[in-house]
Amino acid sequence: MHAFLPSGMLLMVLSAAPALSFDLPHENVVPGGVKILRLESGGTSPPYVETDGHRALVAQEGEAWVAVIGIPLSAPLGPQRVIVRGTKGRQELEFLVGNKQYASQSLKVAPRQVNLSAADLARVNQEKIRIEHALSHWTDLPPDSLHLPPPVPGPRSSSFGSRRIFNGESRNPHSGMDIAAPSGTPVLSPIAGTVVDTGEFFFNGNAVFIDHGRGLISMYCHLSAIDVKPGERVAAGTRIGAVGMTGRATGPHLHWGLNLNRAWVDPELFLP
Repeated sequence: MHAFLPSGMLLMVLSAAPALSFDLPHENVVPGGVKILRLESGGTSPPYVETDGHRALVAQEGEAWVAVIGIPLSAPLGPQRVIVRGTKGRQELEFLVGNKQYASQSLKVAPRQVNLSAADLARVNQEKIRIEHALSHWTDLPPDSLHLPPPVPGPRSSSFGSRRIFNGESRNPHSGMDIAAPSGTPVLSPIAGTVVDTGEFFFNGNAVFIDHGRGLISMYCHLSAIDVKPGERVAAGTRIGAVGMTGRATGPHLHWGLNLNRAWVDPELFLP
């Protein structure tokens, strides 16, 4: 176990959080992974936890508070700092981000989806602002669970974090889980949440963004149909759309992304 030190002092967190009955994701302290911290902060209100300038998800287990921290794929290896503000004042924690080698993947797509025209580039830049707005959404209610069943059945056709090479040109790593399924297969919300945006995007095709609470946002891309609207509250198992191959896609599949404290994290860590 660890103990908090007075404000301004730094504490290395070396041990994993104890097993809890709350449905937590699997911990994997690597870029694109998750760190779980048990916080020694009392009170009925969750402590404020911040990492890399973004608020982190905090859930309650009995009288204890647990922070579930997403680690960006771009995170440098080594120490990562966490700021906690709670009943004990301000503390700083630090944990170590380890290395993970992700695979690389070569894909063939239409040339216009790799070397963008000026008009398409302007569109993509505007869509980035819109996506960032959706990912910045915050609600105080916690997620119902941090065990999320896959939103559609089927084999994964691409792994999270793989280095993408489109038409021989390197691009950003893959930030979600691709699940292969026939076009038209229903896509279901894994847990309850509120739809924060839907629309048709250049790369993502038809997409839905759902806020599950406290900084956990899910994204569903390449849909052939969208069956929900922004502002709509959906229960676990609600149909939100159907599998398709809109946007930059080589075949029908669902791209499922999970964003935690503004970091894309591996959805496999959240599977039951």
